[in-house]
Amino acid sequence: MALAVEAEDFAVLAEYGLFGALGYREYLVRAEEQLRGLYQQGLEVHLRVLEAGDFEDYCAALGLDPRASAARVAYAGDPELAGEPFVYAGEPMADLLPVLLDDHRARVRMSVGCAALLDVLGDDLAGQRRMAAVMRYVTSVYLALAEGAGEGCHLLTLRCHGPEDGEQLTSAVDVCVEAGRLLPAGRDVEAFCVTLAAGVASGGAGALLLHGDPAASPYRSAGHAADRAPDWEADRPSDHPSGRSASAPPGGLADGARSGPRVRGWALAGGRLRPMTAHEVFDELADDAARGLPFPPGAVPQPGFPLPGLPEAGGGGGLLG
Repeated sequence: MALAVEAEDFAVLAEYGLFGALGYREYLVRAEEQLRGLYQQGLEVHLRVLEAGDFEDYCAALGLDPRASAARVAYAGDPELAGEPFVYAGEPMADLLPVLLDDHRARVRMSVGCAALLDVLGDDLAGQRRMAAVMRYVTSVYLALAEGAGEGCHLLTLRCHGPEDGEQLTSAVDVCVEAGRLLPAGRDVEAFCVTLAAGVASGGAGALLLHGDPAASPYRSAGHAADRAPDWEADRPSDHPSGRSASAPPGGLADGARSGPRVRGWALAGGRLRPMTAHEVFDELADDAARGLPFPPGAVPQPGFPLPGLPEAGGGGGLLG
């Protein structure tokens, strides 16, 4: 079943007559009644987001009439949907929508990252071997980041782009460690690892930042920190000025600000990760501020710690050689 989660998408799709005379709120009430009815009958309902632009592209590609109910049914059951299905578990609509939307955005990240990986590595047998190798590597990086982050919940953000087309990929994931155990983070981890793999495989450049407890960070929304369109940057509040210029040294954050969230960073260059210095972390945050994003109040830039290196192939040609 495909749900029009956002009012903007509902308004566009309503022009095709998909919802009859229903308004957006009435549509959500009806949808919740239908979902609960199916759930109470013991039926497993798989959900996806009915996104206007994607639905229109889907219909155009397959020659379907977007006004026909068959088009919506085909879209809802599209086998190309990445990963395991989103299963309705009886949640109230108010709780369901933000979680479903987060899941959808993580799926988009995965699809974009997978497409970038296939473009670089190919889908033949050799490409599949290289993809498996790079995914093992980025998984080891993620686990090392979680171990180095320590107890509590942290926010890991990534932006990278390839050396040729320059397409920017972004992803984010909550890293939560409780009593030394890394808690599951669902599809966001998959999206993060695939995005990082695309940056590594393409020899791309970018930055990876590990923020302190997201609950005290302005990079976190009230609901969920992970991927939001167009990317995680959209969740940052816009009313927190940095309070200092982009050229200010990290040392200027001492004294009273030292109790703020720690931010560690790693630079991605030529597909390789290396720890940033505290100055470089500060500069990365300042660059974000120059792009209109807030400098985290009280942030304490710190050097990144060592991460697993990219393994060399037997012939010395590198992991992807």
